[in-house]
Amino acid sequence: MRTFLKNTLRLGVKELWSLWHDRMMLVLICYIFTFSVYTAGTVEPNTLRHAPIAIVDEDNSTLSNRISSTFYAPEFTGPSKITLNQQDPGLDAGTYTFVLDIPPDFQRDVLAGRSPTIQLNVDATRMSQAFTGSGYINQMVTDEVINFIKRRKDQTAPPGSLAVRVRFNPTLERAWFRSLMELVNNLTMLSIVLTGAALIREKEHGTVEHLLVMPVSPAEIMLSKTWAMSLVVLLSTWFSITLVVRWVLHVHMEGSIGLFLAGTALHLFATSCMGIFMATLARSMPQFGMLIVLVLMPLQWLSGGSTPFESMPLAVRVIMSFSPTTHFVEISQAILFRGADFEVIWPQFLWLLLTGIAFFAISHFRFRRTIGGMA
Repeated sequence: MRTFLKNTLRLGVKELWSLWHDRMMLVLICYIFTFSVYTAGTVEPNTLRHAPIAIVDEDNSTLSNRISSTFYAPEFTGPSKITLNQQDPGLDAGTYTFVLDIPPDFQRDVLAGRSPTIQLNVDATRMSQAFTGSGYINQMVTDEVINFIKRRKDQTAPPGSLAVRVRFNPTLERAWFRSLMELVNNLTMLSIVLTGAALIREKEHGTVEHLLVMPVSPAEIMLSKTWAMSLVVLLSTWFSITLVVRWVLHVHMEGSIGLFLAGTALHLFATSCMGIFMATLARSMPQFGMLIVLVLMPLQWLSGGSTPFESMPLAVRVIMSFSPTTHFVEISQAILFRGADFEVIWPQFLWLLLTGIAFFAISHFRFRRTIGGMA
């Protein structure tokens, strides 16, 4: 046992030295855990932010002025007051995404109960802003008209109302969710890439044959690559969640970072074994890259991080229940957002451990056959 641990430690140190001399991989690691996480948290295509809007006010009444004053930063730029003749040229030039045309006598018709119509012209080439902003503007105008009628007609409040209480993210800040999910996806990808690429390099450089003549076992070789690459990703994750997510993006963490890193370590064990298994199937780095594309896309899109897991078809949920990313996404959200402790999430920890052991056994069997063929 002592020899086993010593060999595993020394081979792992060798992997760390190899990674240290791979400058491009170090640049990739730095980018993935800093700039990539930051941009994912701040650049959300479905978020309405600084959308240019213009208003054609043909009524010039108290109600139309109140509607115009509701469009403010950061969702919109300051609304531009334009004439009806400037509407089409502004849309054609891409100056405005939205142009709201308030017709003449709008306030008088509203008070008379005639249900007048306001026209909203949308530049559909800006697809994400157009889709999100249309519903947003419709709700804003409707609310303003209803409030105006209540004040003018002295209507009493309805007997019942809905009190909304948003937990875990009171301001509905998208950066909280997006930055965490980007971090989960990145550490999954990098753990697979690092361990798989390390084994592929052994094949391409011919150093696998050197390992075969040494008194080391396949398990020692696998574990050395697993702990070395997992350590790099784990330290990078800690740095990213402390500096980028918490300090730069100001994401509030409810739970224990240590418990989250413990779950991350189990997840990295499983995904690193996946990387070794994929490396035994590929004969070169391009083949390994193609396998990564085929595996990472389902892991990222079907693990519950991008879409609710409960909304997926039953067959997909059953298949993805054997994926380590599914349980890791549950662990991440439960700990960091909801402040869950180990008593709540121990089933997910157990699933991660069992999944990692299963992947290690499969990878070990495949790796033994691979190096047996080389020998």
